Formats: sequence, structure tokens, C-alpha cells
Amino acid sequence: MTEEQKKAIIESGKNYFRTSIIPNHIRNLQKLRLKDFDINPFLINYLSAFLCGDTTPQSMAKALVYPRILGTSLNTSFGQNIQIFISQLAEIAGCASGIDGIDIEFVDALDGRKKYCQCKAGPQTINKDDVDTILGHFKRLIGKARLDRMALQMDDMIVGVLYGDRISANYKTIATTYPVYCGVEFWEHLTGDKSFYYQFAKAFGEVVEEEGIDGSALIMQKVSDIAKEIKEKGGL
Repeated sequence: MTEEQKKAIIESGKNYFRTSIIPNHIRNLQKLRLKDFDINPFLINYLSAFLCGDTTPQSMAKALVYPRILGTSLNTSFGQNIQIFISQLAEIAGCASGIDGIDIEFVDALDGRKKYCQCKAGPQTINKDDVDTILGHFKRLIGKARLDRMALQMDDMIVGVLYGDRISANYKTIATTYPVYCGVEFWEHLTGDKSFYYQFAKAFGEVVEEEGIDGSALIMQKVSDIAKEIKEKGGL
């Protein structure tokens, strides 16, 4: 893969965050209300004291808002919109596939063979039913290869996991038959650059600076809003 293509992938990823992830993240933050939390009154008092040293409404609000907006909400948004990014990746890298069940096709930078890849977001993002679906897609590709006299080997069909390093048991089931490349390994096979994964990850943080977003101010405003609701309710 050329340097221009690698730069284009990074810019595509940044645009994905700019147009899909960031707007959804901010929208999810701004619409949060106290009623949206499934609150354990024992744990919230403990977490509030553990995080802030007291159990004031402001501290309770922080203990509620921080994990939601910095963890659960963002992970959900990323997973739900990942197909948008995969489509952009395929277009930028010139590796879109017309084969059912295959997201991208590319020449492996390490072994020089053409790979037929189904992309997944992260190391925990498939279930048992997904395993059967993926294996079914690869089985049909094998049949197509026989009919079309394609020079296809078993390790030419792969699952590419965009981030992470420890795959789940469901991925390990697939890996008994087909390669599963995760995180650094996947991006190295695609680009030929072992450091690309880290460059790419860092670029997503740069988008916040480029867009001039003050996430801290947005979060603290929501903490104040939730704290006000807690006060009005008379505590948790």
C-alpha cells in the first residue's frame, strides 16, 4: 500500500469520527437525564465517595455521567456505525468486494496473496450466530472459487478485527479454520506498516482538537444538570 493510500485511510477515519462518532457522542451526552440511569443506591453512594471523597449530588452525578459517556455510550456508537467506516475504508483503499459476505479484498502486504476479508469492529463484537454466518460466507466463497477456477487457499479467507489484541472464544472458533487478524496484525497485513495501527489510533484524538471541541465543558455541564435533578429528587 502506498503512503498516499495510508494517509487517505487516516483522513477517512478522522472524517468518520467527525461526521458519525462525535455528533452521536455529543447528542447522547446532551440528552442524558437522571431517569436514563439504572441506579443501585448502594453502589452509587460508594462510587461517589470512592471517586470524589463525598456523596454530594455533584459527586453522585459525576459517578453516573463519567462511565456512561466515556465508556458505554461511545462503545455502542462506534459499534453501531462501524459499517460506515468499513465502506469508506474499502473505497479509499480501492479494495471493495462484490462478493456476498466479504467486506474488502486486498493483496496481503506480508505474503503477497489476495485476501478476502470480513471486517469486525473489536475483539468481543461477535456472538455464536455470527460465527456460523461468517463460516457460511467463506464456505460459499470456496464453492464460487471452484466454479470460477480461482486460486483460493484456506488462509486467503480472513476475519479482520479493527482493534484489540485478545480475541473472544467465538473468534477463536473461526481461527481454527481461517486466520483472524486483530488490531496491529490486521493493519500490518493490509498496509505493510507495523506502526500504522498506532498512528491511526492517535489520529482520532486529533479530530477533537481540530474541531475545537471542549469535551470537558460539555461533560461538566451535564454533571451539573444531573446533580440538579438529584437535588430536586431529594437524593438517591
